[in-house]
Amino acid sequence: MRSIRHADSRQSAGFSLLEMVVAISILALALAALYQAAGGATRNVRSDEKYAYSVELARSLLAENAMVPISGISAKGETAGGFQWRVDTSPVALQRTALPVGSLHEIEVGVSWVDGSKLREVVLNSVVEGIGRR
Repeated sequence: MRSIRHADSRQSAGFSLLEMVVAISILALALAALYQAAGGATRNVRSDEKYAYSVELARSLLAENAMVPISGISAKGETAGGFQWRVDTSPVALQRTALPVGSLHEIEVGVSWVDGSKLREVVLNSVVEGIGRR
């Protein structure tokens, strides 16, 4: 006599449809999280590039205006990339010194730009020499 063994229908090789749906759902969630992280990193890099550019622009404007007329400077402009800049100077109030008024000026250089829906700004302050006729 032969004995025929039937495989139990509950013990099948492979995955069930439900297991596949759950696995694909978990994979989709993981990929969505990875995509979101990569997108956030890209936005951060773009924002950092704009900050770096604005700081270099402000430093350049500060170096360009290392000596100002005694009357002072008030200038503004915009770059082709959409960065607005401004340079303002005012005489330093000197007390108990032999330096004439206007010899030193406080200078403020500001660079601003729109990043998405936010207005960003970098401001550098320093003291520079006032030159010219007294």
